[in-house]
Amino acid sequence: MSALPQPAFKALAITFAEGSESRGRSGPATSRTDDKMACHYLTERENRLFRDGCGSTQVSKQTSRVADLISSDLSRPSQAINRGELAVEFGRFLDQTHGIAQSKQLFEHLSAFALNFGCTWIAYGPLTIERKVLQPVRRPSLEILNYPDEWQKRCLEMGYDRKAPIIKESRMRSGPIQWREAYVGPSTTPNERRIFDEAASFGVRSGITIPLRSSAGSFAIMSFAQQIEREYHHRAIAYLQLAAIHFHLRLANVADSNPMEKVPELSLREKECILWVARGKSSWDIGIIMNISENTVNFHIKNVMRKLDAASRTVAAIKAINLGFIEL
Repeated sequence: MSALPQPAFKALAITFAEGSESRGRSGPATSRTDDKMACHYLTERENRLFRDGCGSTQVSKQTSRVADLISSDLSRPSQAINRGELAVEFGRFLDQTHGIAQSKQLFEHLSAFALNFGCTWIAYGPLTIERKVLQPVRRPSLEILNYPDEWQKRCLEMGYDRKAPIIKESRMRSGPIQWREAYVGPSTTPNERRIFDEAASFGVRSGITIPLRSSAGSFAIMSFAQQIEREYHHRAIAYLQLAAIHFHLRLANVADSNPMEKVPELSLREKECILWVARGKSSWDIGIIMNISENTVNFHIKNVMRKLDAASRTVAAIKAINLGFIEL
């Protein structure tokens, strides 16, 4: 991927600084002009980066559609969030993530950017995963999420990570999906609506999901969620979609730049412990079932987390399932 031009980014920041002064003198017309110029600059830079990053015009066309949303949205007379600041924050996000080779750092920067739109929770993961039966291989961080721990456990226990209605919608659509639209959609069943209601009871009350497809056939989704019930503005959706695409391509570049690694083997005890975690059991419950101490259970689970590079036992269980170590 080509280098991001730091001087150009500084020039963009200066443009917005000058635009802020002009706003005080000239009013909103100057603001809209500056914002459209910034939108054009960022769009051209993103298109160039995406072409360099994946060699596909498909993603470039997608960013152009997103740019149309931003441009049309910026023409509205009043906005609650400073448009210029958002464009600068997005440029900063691109600069900060350039050259990063660790998925956790990429996710941290994405999380910080998403907070500009009130999005506390993010979940990213593939929907189609190649499994190797004898020698499973690992792409860096197949699943990355920061949902509340209790909601993660509930999703794993009930299998919501496989049958959530938003997954069904993502397979049928190519653009961003607002959860409120999926909730009232004609194809959503009452049982599927209850999943949305249950998520709200855990503090995950509203969100958007962005399907991410590549020319190589891989398919992932990224969800941004909030703790309050609200409708996502077109401008917020456009920026979050661009950020999701950028994150997805950066993560693919990280995977492509590193040779495929063999996943460390899990012992029988480790597999059994993480299987019971996937079934929603606590360490104390697992100890009773396996006739071992709770400390021993925690020891095995921590080993699995370390071997699979998982931040929590729930994520470790999801990865163990996706890599074929265990089956529910």
